[in-house]
Amino acid sequence: MLRRIIIKNTELNSEMALPVTPEKFQISHGIKVETINIHTVGDVNIAGYPTLATIKIDCMFPARAYPFCNFTNMISPYDYVKIFLNYCDYHPLLRFVVSGTPINIPVIMESIDYGERDGSNDVYATLTFREKRILTAVQSGTTTKSGNLSRSYSAGATQSKTSSCKVVKGDTLSAICRKYYGDSSLYAKLAKYNGIKNPNLIRIGQIIKLPPAAQL
Repeated sequence: MLRRIIIKNTELNSEMALPVTPEKFQISHGIKVETINIHTVGDVNIAGYPTLATIKIDCMFPARAYPFCNFTNMISPYDYVKIFLNYCDYHPLLRFVVSGTPINIPVIMESIDYGERDGSNDVYATLTFREKRILTAVQSGTTTKSGNLSRSYSAGATQSKTSSCKVVKGDTLSAICRKYYGDSSLYAKLAKYNGIKNPNLIRIGQIIKLPPAAQL
């Protein structure tokens, strides 16, 4: 069975399969090795802890529905590019999945190199992902005399009324969240609040409702 490369966005609980299965993919896995020099012995290699995996794939975003494509709903090559550019710029937690294998790795996107060849309008891209180590968050703050933990909130979190904005050229949901809430990572929640299925695709002139951050 033909493999499918699937990128899952854990913040939006959504997934996207690459439209064309790449010829190959490569995952680099290893450990940190430190070389020390011991008098009368020479160099000695000391094995350390595991390094985080690097994943690199060459892929194609087709401009037309070729027989070998995987998609059911076709979008333009540069819509794919925009999605991966946003993954680079706003670094949501993703999962890199290869169907029919145990590969299911939490990652962030490191880079995308893309361009066209031979005048076909197809876009060819090299995607690089880095494994993400999930860390446990520790709550911090100052303790009051009553023993309660006081917290600080951003200006957006104290907003009390729902407002709105109109999308202009160059806008993204992440940029809107950064401007109005001071936190670009709220873009997935803002998309859900506005009923936007794909937060990477918004239209010029579209009205975005901006509720208090606590309501997202």
